[in-house]
Amino acid sequence: MGETRTRRGNVPAEISSLVGRREELGEIAALVARSPLVTLTGAAGVGKTRLALRAAGVLGGSFPGGAWFAELSAEQNGALVGHRVAAALGLPEQAARPQAEVLADFLADRRMLLVLDTCDHLAGACAELLHVVLARAPHVRVIATCRRPLGVPGERVLRVGPLDASGPGSDAVRLLTERARAAVPGITLDEAEATRICRLLDGVPLAIELAARRLRALSARQVAERLDDRLGLLTGGGPAPFGRHRTLRTAVGWSHELCSPIERLLWARLSVFPGEFGAGDARAVCGDEALADPPLARLAEASLLETRGGRYRMLGMTRDYGGEWLRRLGEEDVLLRRHRDHYLAAARRAGAEWYGPRQREWAVWAHRELPNLRAALDRGDEPDLPGALWFAWCCLGLAGPGRRYLDRSLLRHTRPGPARTLALWARAQTALTAGDAAAAHAGAAEAYEAATAGDDPDIAGRALQCAAAAALALGDPGEAGRLAVAAFELLGRAARDVRDDIGLALAEVTLARILCAQGAFDRAVAILDRRARRAVRGELWTRAEGEQVRSLAELGRGDADAAETCARTALDARWRLGDGTGAALAMEQLAAVAARRGDGRRAAWLLGASRRAREDSGTAANGGPVHGTPGFAVGWERTERKARALAGDAAHDRAFARGLATAPETAVALIRKVGDGVHPPTGRASSRA
Repeated sequence: MGETRTRRGNVPAEISSLVGRREELGEIAALVARSPLVTLTGAAGVGKTRLALRAAGVLGGSFPGGAWFAELSAEQNGALVGHRVAAALGLPEQAARPQAEVLADFLADRRMLLVLDTCDHLAGACAELLHVVLARAPHVRVIATCRRPLGVPGERVLRVGPLDASGPGSDAVRLLTERARAAVPGITLDEAEATRICRLLDGVPLAIELAARRLRALSARQVAERLDDRLGLLTGGGPAPFGRHRTLRTAVGWSHELCSPIERLLWARLSVFPGEFGAGDARAVCGDEALADPPLARLAEASLLETRGGRYRMLGMTRDYGGEWLRRLGEEDVLLRRHRDHYLAAARRAGAEWYGPRQREWAVWAHRELPNLRAALDRGDEPDLPGALWFAWCCLGLAGPGRRYLDRSLLRHTRPGPARTLALWARAQTALTAGDAAAAHAGAAEAYEAATAGDDPDIAGRALQCAAAAALALGDPGEAGRLAVAAFELLGRAARDVRDDIGLALAEVTLARILCAQGAFDRAVAILDRRARRAVRGELWTRAEGEQVRSLAELGRGDADAAETCARTALDARWRLGDGTGAALAMEQLAAVAARRGDGRRAAWLLGASRRAREDSGTAANGGPVHGTPGFAVGWERTERKARALAGDAAHDRAFARGLATAPETAVALIRKVGDGVHPPTGRASSRA
């Protein structure tokens, strides 16, 4: 006991720098100042022990009794936890008394900081010990590390998350760079590859430390390319960077051992979700007789699931480990099919309700569920799911991936049927959205033939509408008009309720677009007025299509103010849906309006911002089904020539570069502020982010 009275602690010296965690250290200091117990929770390998050691080193000097560290990972007997802690404090054994009483008496009048590391497998015993000790030692403070809270009165919990891996200069990239230089002196890491590695590893410090060691034998690109087997790649090869864990597999396996059979089963089944998911998704995909009520909250409490906004997510290493167990259980094929079927059913509901008041809700769903949707698409090539997601490809700025999935499925599955017919139309409409009028025209003809053979007048009418818009973009307004009238008539006969049919709405907008190309602007506006009176409340996409064409018509009638108002309305609706491609079209139309008003620099900035929005959405560099239209429809090239003539080459190029360097969300915010007198910057271009 004399040794403890003279020493000021036993916290191990740090053998490497701690990268980041400044905010967490501040939170720990604040919590320790007012709480007897602070428990650091978090996933395996996230750095709880490392953070606790640094906190103890920083805070120990403010305690007369110093800071003391008790490492519990090797202890398997809960009855001996008190003995482990006593040994760390240098106390002799006292067999005649319960160890909790011995510790409580010793600590009663002391002011010291105690770290209990790795309480996971002994959580109950640690809680019992601390309940006794803290009740009789009011000036002792404890920092515990555990993957779930201990449940002791007065406990404060700080969840330790992964490091920020958002890009060059982030804490995760700094950690990888420092450890790589320690492992391979003189190494220079490409920032993009370093960021890629850290993102693939979810910013988990243990994984990053182990990846740095692999750089002794592999390049950064090779490491990144092999991280699809991160559990196999990230093994040891030296002292463990974090205590006992020398491989990523052992770190995650430790958590697995502590789970109940039901928790392990759920963990395995949840591995089919590559991204975030909701409780309802988990129940639909994972629930059955063996798992009637999936214990999501227990996995979250054990730091096996991250929670955010009522949704859940697994770190990649946790998901990989669960996937291995799913294969061992022989359930992988069944769960993957259930995952796909679940999202297919949801996509079909979304498509059926797209033209209605829930449209924005479904748009949010589609953007949020993209990782799950892409995983389901990648796991199978049937045309049902890519066809059911037509609204995402055509209306939400996802034409690029949509065309790839649709082309693949239609190439591999040639048997006629309703799912293939829908996919054929979706491919044609998506090509039109992407600005590929020739592919859209050919695809629409194939979709019309399949729909007619399958007695599906709704898809047949949509195919005619698509063919009409494509013909107009290809420079044949006569053919476009004939097809549009045929589409309107067919869809009118097929629709049960003209107020609820998206095909009919698109056919009317296409007719108005054709009339604009023919110079019949008043007739175009009359059709659009009629369309607006029948608009479905809360529906945004066809409204944006109509406002885009109305802007063309108003510009043709000489009313630049009305044209700008319509283009702004279209931009706002597109942006609310998350449609970057459609937002780019609206920006191009606003550029045309600016050029008509004689403001060449503003037109150039808008064209640059439009190009950036298109590039970020993965669609054609410029032009599209509307702006490729001949006649009075205003094309990109015409607007660009007029803007250059108005501003002069040098000023035009500076303004265009400025727009190109502006992120779409910033551009939209600036455009929205113009009505308040705030104008987009059109001076010297800054470097593009």
